[in-house]
Amino acid sequence: MDQEIKPNAVYTTDETQALLKISSSTIKRMLKKGLIRANKVGRQYRILGKEILRLVSPAVEKRAVQSYLKVKKKVVDKINKW
Repeated sequence: MDQEIKPNAVYTTDETQALLKISSSTIKRMLKKGLIRANKVGRQYRILGKEILRLVSPAVEKRAVQSYLKVKKKVVDKINKW
């Protein structure tokens, strides 16, 4: 059963582990190394769907960063002209 990852949904580590089909030790290691950004709620982590999608599709994040940098450059250029 394939499950759609919703960008704005909040997932537990168990749900993320099931979606990515990785072991619990792998998810813990990824959290510890900062490969997955998560918020800690009490003693548990919560992971945004966007973060999971970023892991499975880094090309999407790369395009988003490039778009952001283009917009930033335009803004900086405009400000510098003043």
